[in-house]
Amino acid sequence: MKDPLTKIEANLWSAGISPDKYPDGAFQNHLLEQYKLYVEMADRISQRRGTANTFFLTVNTAIIGALGTFIKDVPRPAFLAFVFAAIVLCCVWIGLIQSYRNLNSAKFKVIGALERKLPASPYWSAEWTALGRGEKRKLYIPLTALEPYVPLAFIAAYIFLIFCL
Repeated sequence: MKDPLTKIEANLWSAGISPDKYPDGAFQNHLLEQYKLYVEMADRISQRRGTANTFFLTVNTAIIGALGTFIKDVPRPAFLAFVFAAIVLCCVWIGLIQSYRNLNSAKFKVIGALERKLPASPYWSAEWTALGRGEKRKLYIPLTALEPYVPLAFIAAYIFLIFCL
């Protein structure tokens, strides 16, 4: 299997910057500080992702509730337009999930590449390996594998409403 970090490492390090251009220990200290900052940035992306999912879940739950409450009072064309807009919103949600998945995946690969220059590799070599690199479903099911099913369930509910009402 080809090492997924090789190409990333080729683009990670600044040209002309090497440990021998730093005073004793300063290179490792800078590396550690950049690593900590980058891990924090990855965590913030995960938090934004959770906030976005909460927003879309809340909006879709409200839409389903409103449709259930006011279905008899809404003319069929308005109902269909409302449901169509809700389905588009779910498609945007799916696109956002994919975007966050790609961004997080790239960030964690960069974290793995940075860890190769640190004394320990808690994420890339230890934790991720212990979890079967996301390939052994009995050990770990990545959130990104489950996330798209939520907006798809709402889309299915909206389509059900179209044909049942």
